[in-house]
Amino acid sequence: MTEKELLTYRIGFSLIKGMNLEAARHLLEILGSEEAMFRLDMREIERLTGLGSRHFNAGMRQEVLDRARREADFVDSHAVRCLYFTDDDFPRRLLECEDASLLLFAKGDCDLNARHVVGIVGTRNATLYGVNFINKLVDDLAARLDGLLIVSGLALGCDIAAHRRAISAGVPTAGIVAHGLDTMYPAENRNDAARMARGAGVVLTDYPSGTRPFRGNFLARNRIVAGMVDCLVVAESAADHGGALHTARLAREYDREVFALPGRTSDHYSGGCNKLIRRQIATLCTGADDLIDTMGWTPRAVEGDQQKLFKEYTPEEQSIIDYLTNNGEGQLNMLTAHTGIPVGRLMGMLMELEMDGAVMALPGSRYRLA
Repeated sequence: MTEKELLTYRIGFSLIKGMNLEAARHLLEILGSEEAMFRLDMREIERLTGLGSRHFNAGMRQEVLDRARREADFVDSHAVRCLYFTDDDFPRRLLECEDASLLLFAKGDCDLNARHVVGIVGTRNATLYGVNFINKLVDDLAARLDGLLIVSGLALGCDIAAHRRAISAGVPTAGIVAHGLDTMYPAENRNDAARMARGAGVVLTDYPSGTRPFRGNFLARNRIVAGMVDCLVVAESAADHGGALHTARLAREYDREVFALPGRTSDHYSGGCNKLIRRQIATLCTGADDLIDTMGWTPRAVEGDQQKLFKEYTPEEQSIIDYLTNNGEGQLNMLTAHTGIPVGRLMGMLMELEMDGAVMALPGSRYRLA
């Protein structure tokens, strides 16, 4: 049997309605191969499996096999990789999830079984607060962990921020999409997806070509994001809806650790994170240290960590830190009035504190602790 013929049978086997990991393992143990599902006559399959024709009638099997042949042609002509559940490079964490797909289609190549796999998700309407958190989290994880993979959903907002920061930090990143690999949604992320496919990571889906990005596909896609990671970080989400909350609930069902960035009660896109923390679905996360400590991971020593740990602020710097600690954030004029530091020197000090990672700049000349 040629490699393409084997691939065709595997694709066909994975396309059979209702096929899941448990059923696939059971049937392969009885039948011996995917080919047998399509080559044996109905009576023989019924005798071996005890399943009736309504499950695997000849017409259905022929239709599925024809679809599989077309998909194998697409895979062959578009340099798509297929990851089958029995392959060594299939994401092994997914095999712990009973509703995992049997086969994934991939553009690009990276280690999906990396030592540390972190999912980062959030609202499509990401704020500067959320994006800055994602950027610093990815940078710090990249600096401190070997074998890191960042996973997200290649959507607008928090997802694409995580992918882009991973690429800039030299960290492999996997984007899970809710459609076939003959299209890209949203179109705005096409260039990012191309960069990932060319070597910065991988674009991954369980949908064959020709599958359009319908709403239900995105919810189904979330189970791959939730299942293939060690832990999931929700950066921002509205309290009452959103794919990130759905992904977080799935991750908990899969016994994955869930983290969430807390925010002010008045911030709309912190509502979902605050709710996850309040309901003990997620652990509060303010940065890489929280994640690494909770996961029990052993980080690399970073040059300068000891000095940063014991960094002492000048009295004027400490007055800025104290004000932001007590008030959450502050505008430049309020900081000047409270600290008595002339505005010109204050701006320079705020810039230094921002470069040290202590302070975060916000729109409208506002600042808060990083």
